[in-house]
Amino acid sequence: MIALSRQLIDDAAMVSLITIFLDNHKWNIVKFLCERMLDFGESKFALRTLADGYKNENEEDVIYGIWERLVKVDYDEADLAKALAEHYEKLEDSATAIDYYKKALNRYINKQLFTNVKDIWEKLLLYCPNDIDFFLHIQKKIARNISEDKAVLLLRDVYSACIKRDEMDIAIIILKLMLQYDEKDVQARKDITECFRKKYAHHSQLEEYIRISNLTSAYRDVHEAIMSFEKHIAFDKGNFVFHRTWGVGRIAGVEGGEIVIDFAKKREHSMSLEMAVNALQTLSKNHIWVLKATQKKEKLHERIKNDYSWALKTIIKSFDNACDLKRIKAELVPSILSTGEWTTWSLKAKEIFKSDPSFGTSSNSVDVFTVRERPISIEEKLFNEFKAEKNFFDRVQTIRNFVAQKDIEPDSEYFNEMLDYFRGFLRPNQQTDEQVVASYLLVKEILAQHPQSGITLSLNFPEIFEPIEDVAELFSKIKDNKLKEDFLHHIKLFVPAWADIYVKLFPHALLNTILVNLVKEGYEGKLVAMTVNCFENFREYREAVVWLFRNAAEESWFIKAAIPYEKQLITLIYILDISYREIENHRDTSENRKINKQVHSILFKEAKLINYIDTADPDTIVWIYTFISDVKDLDPQDKINLRSRILDKHPDLKFFENEEKTPISIRGLIVTSAMYEEKQRQLTHIMEVEVPANSKEIENALLQGDLRENAEYKAAKEKQDMLNSTVAKLKEEIEQAQLFDPATINTAKVSFGTKVTLKNNGSRKHEEYTILGPWESNPENGIISYLAPLGKAMLNKGIGDKFDFTVSNEKVSYIVEKISAVPF
Repeated sequence: MIALSRQLIDDAAMVSLITIFLDNHKWNIVKFLCERMLDFGESKFALRTLADGYKNENEEDVIYGIWERLVKVDYDEADLAKALAEHYEKLEDSATAIDYYKKALNRYINKQLFTNVKDIWEKLLLYCPNDIDFFLHIQKKIARNISEDKAVLLLRDVYSACIKRDEMDIAIIILKLMLQYDEKDVQARKDITECFRKKYAHHSQLEEYIRISNLTSAYRDVHEAIMSFEKHIAFDKGNFVFHRTWGVGRIAGVEGGEIVIDFAKKREHSMSLEMAVNALQTLSKNHIWVLKATQKKEKLHERIKNDYSWALKTIIKSFDNACDLKRIKAELVPSILSTGEWTTWSLKAKEIFKSDPSFGTSSNSVDVFTVRERPISIEEKLFNEFKAEKNFFDRVQTIRNFVAQKDIEPDSEYFNEMLDYFRGFLRPNQQTDEQVVASYLLVKEILAQHPQSGITLSLNFPEIFEPIEDVAELFSKIKDNKLKEDFLHHIKLFVPAWADIYVKLFPHALLNTILVNLVKEGYEGKLVAMTVNCFENFREYREAVVWLFRNAAEESWFIKAAIPYEKQLITLIYILDISYREIENHRDTSENRKINKQVHSILFKEAKLINYIDTADPDTIVWIYTFISDVKDLDPQDKINLRSRILDKHPDLKFFENEEKTPISIRGLIVTSAMYEEKQRQLTHIMEVEVPANSKEIENALLQGDLRENAEYKAAKEKQDMLNSTVAKLKEEIEQAQLFDPATINTAKVSFGTKVTLKNNGSRKHEEYTILGPWESNPENGIISYLAPLGKAMLNKGIGDKFDFTVSNEKVSYIVEKISAVPF
């Protein structure tokens, strides 16, 4: 027992010891040993032995607690789950009894014991007849594990229960399932016809539509007949339809093969029934389009704004019970809610989708929501999310969320189906990729959480790792941080050359745990070599260089690499320049933007460059500034600020650069705060006033009928295109805008925010210009953009500097006489 407590041995010796005393009928010793064994973790052997002993001694008050523990760890145990259900049934604890009956049912299905399955199925129909989702889900497992015939047999019981409760909609769903298993099921075909008769008993055309669809004729495919009937049955007096030109209409009458419809602008419109079936969309009276057409806007606005759940259910049910937020917004904005109201409303809607069990997600997409007739369990909700996820690593997180739920048993059918997805990747002799590695690590992770689950792994880590050709590339494809950590841990445990692999992985992984483990195991020398290699080959290891500079500069192994600080800064400048060029060439744009932002922040916002220049000698300053000057796409203001700082410290310093070259282009627009706010006001006005008004114009024009000769519609659409173009341009400009800080004005050179007095050497007249941006430009009042030709020509010039400028094919010579700051 001491060795077992210290995990030096497994429980095999204890099992042998207990067996000896059991064979010799020493119950007190057996009980003592079993209880001690259970002190160190649940054991199926110990629990079963205790249960048998208590049963022999008729200690029923204890035995049920032992059985409950045993059922939790032995997922094959079905008989005890049934016995516990019967026990709680006698105690009139129906909720607990149902839980154990469901466990027993799942386990009997796994054992393919149909007689036992049928007994429990009938019990559950008595106790929870309304849990239709459970029966519909479990019948799939019966069809798969036992047979489709047996599934149909049990579905017949559910159908009979629905008929007794007069639940025709559910009865029809059950019958459709039965016909999917066997489309030649004559009785099911007769039954579904009778269900339709009961459901639509008051329909004026019921028998005619049954005849037209050949629902009772054996020669027609039953699924086609049902589809035809359900299309026709929606057409009856008083029902609503939608036409793409005339909008919502109400059926005024159906006579023979003709149907008469009242549309808002086309009353008593007549068409053949067959044309109506093919051309019109039928709508329920609670369809959102019907409500918008028949209710006052103010009344509908008030209800939608205050009753979120009703509004969401109404819209989702309007579109085949499947709707995403984009579609919901299209139905509400701007016809009912304004853009501003939608922002607040949608946040509340998202909260309801998460918390209200009346809503679920589609099995095809997690972004598509459905309405549940019965509240969905967290177990089924997560399972549906899992099925809807298309991304492998999103599914990893979903099964983790499933396992983390307290009330969910890991032997449930939902759990096993999700787990089987990952186990499907673990086949012998297959090429190892990130999904294989992730599946192995995930299954092992779940096994550690549920050691009694019976989950097994047919492969070990060395077998999975050996075929990997490029560890770094595979590692980068694992999009889950915990799995990445587990992968590294397994490499260290099972791969002899783990330290070399860690060194190769770090520039791609950038995880501190790699460095900590290498230092802990005495591999500082490898880290020194890795650091030198990263800086020498910075083009390949750009992210690693940035990470090391920012996070490891104080580490002893980084210091031992002996890379001069000057070289570190120049390497970062090179990386900045490379990232600009990669962005311009549209290569890995998002990654390069990320690197660019990090390096720019280090050099300029964190002032690493200025701090170093403040203490450097003049030759080094000129050298570093030359590198900065050559970064083509760096914001000129950054260069101006840096140069000004240098000249403040070293006013006589000469720079080796071509002053006459075209000023460097910029990443964005330098703007004043006043103009920035004005542009935002313009955008808000267009989005919240002009766009909704235009949408209303289009909506009104659509109601006028034929679009080919609809001048109002064409004009509204042209205005929509113009508004969209203006919005896109404004958004792009605002996104590019960089607010100018008046505190950075430097009057040593012509720059943004300065007023310049020029002398025209030809006319001998003085000209005065204010240098601002494109948004503020007003040439008539002497305000010109720093991006305009004359602005570019003046940029960076100092007092006394001369320059030439060509206008209208005439060359004009200027001299800068005065530079002052613009008062903001």
